[in-house]
Amino acid sequence: MKLWQKDYKLNKEVEKFTVGNDYLLDKNLVKYDVYGSIAHATMLNKIGILTREELNKLKKALIGILKLNESNNFEIKLEDEDVHTAIENYLTKKLGNIGKKIHTARSRNDQVLVDLRLYSKEKILEVEKELVNLLYTIIYFAGKNKNVPMPGYTHTRKAMSSSAGLLFGAYAESLLDDFELLETAYKLTNQNPLGSAAGYGISLNVDRELTTKLLGFEKVQNNVLYVQNSRGKIESIIVFALSKIMEDLAKISNDLIIFNMEELGFFQLPDEFTTGSSMLPHKKNPDVLELIRAKSSIVDSYLFQINGIIKKIPSGYNRDLQLIKEPLMQGFEIALSSINVMSLLIKELKVNKDNCIKACTNEIFAADDVINLVKTGVPLRDAYKQVAKNPENLPKIDAIANIISKKHIGATGNLGLDKLKQKIKSINAGIDSEIKKFNSKIKVLLR
Repeated sequence: MKLWQKDYKLNKEVEKFTVGNDYLLDKNLVKYDVYGSIAHATMLNKIGILTREELNKLKKALIGILKLNESNNFEIKLEDEDVHTAIENYLTKKLGNIGKKIHTARSRNDQVLVDLRLYSKEKILEVEKELVNLLYTIIYFAGKNKNVPMPGYTHTRKAMSSSAGLLFGAYAESLLDDFELLETAYKLTNQNPLGSAAGYGISLNVDRELTTKLLGFEKVQNNVLYVQNSRGKIESIIVFALSKIMEDLAKISNDLIIFNMEELGFFQLPDEFTTGSSMLPHKKNPDVLELIRAKSSIVDSYLFQINGIIKKIPSGYNRDLQLIKEPLMQGFEIALSSINVMSLLIKELKVNKDNCIKACTNEIFAADDVINLVKTGVPLRDAYKQVAKNPENLPKIDAIANIISKKHIGATGNLGLDKLKQKIKSINAGIDSEIKKFNSKIKVLLR
């Protein structure tokens, strides 16, 4: 039975249209709805709505739902509409009138916000752990190949000497910046929305501080109307952070696709990460990298979807918000799988040092020759013109010696990889602390 059921039956086509695939997506939210329900029931007991016996029965039944869900035996039907209805119907069927009390002082808007916040908290931490693994892999690769020279490009033309270490160090630092975005998204997500009810509070003195503590949120999200208005806004910030990660993975993918071409051959992809052609027997295609590149645009489209939905609706809950759930969930799944695959690939990636050195033709040292003249007292502009007249007459340069000699902060001979490792170590400790904190709160909640 629907929680809003009245004395009429909903048109079947309207039912299918309004429910959409929420009853399928909500399988991802069962455990979080159980957590929220136990916290809410505990609070109802504190303010005198539920007796201790009623709370204990509800808690036991809710933990039973968790066990059913773990064995894939908790069903959410289309006619239930969502996880919230499925759980309340289960409780009412099992406990009668006690089950009917669980919804006191909350709405489904309230519940889905709690569910998505808890879901997003865990998923952000999961993304961060995968990013840490990828970063360690990239930094190890950069350190191992720090003295492998290769051309650096601007406008897709050879520009100056670079190195495999510099290239991969750049990837690492960009992904480290993405942690700042993820942390902002996590901070905003880590607010308890429970107690907003339908967005205008409730005429019961609900204890929002208690549910905040029980569910492991950092603080109460204060204004009950803004709680509802923030749905979609916070999800868009999460997906924005994911889109920046995917943007970095797309750049890495694009670079590796180009540098893996037979004409360059700077890097060699592991065979087990390439696919073949049904017609061309010699092909080893970088399909994985091409798909990551494309999936970056898909995550961008999820951000566009969420922003397009939320910017056109008035204050208060509107059913439009139902449609932000899927792009959020899909964004997480794409980011997690892409980070994981990229980490696995880079672990097996090989550098063709000979091809890299061979590609370091003499013209990429022209800017260095200008500086050498400047050191003798020649004005920069005169030195530039002098070298530009006959770039083909530059003295032969040792590419390896050249990159090692550049010692200023962040240059090829001073990548600062140890500093990056220390930063990642600190970030990882913070992530582990948050995971431990969340798990301990849930463990206490389920006692």
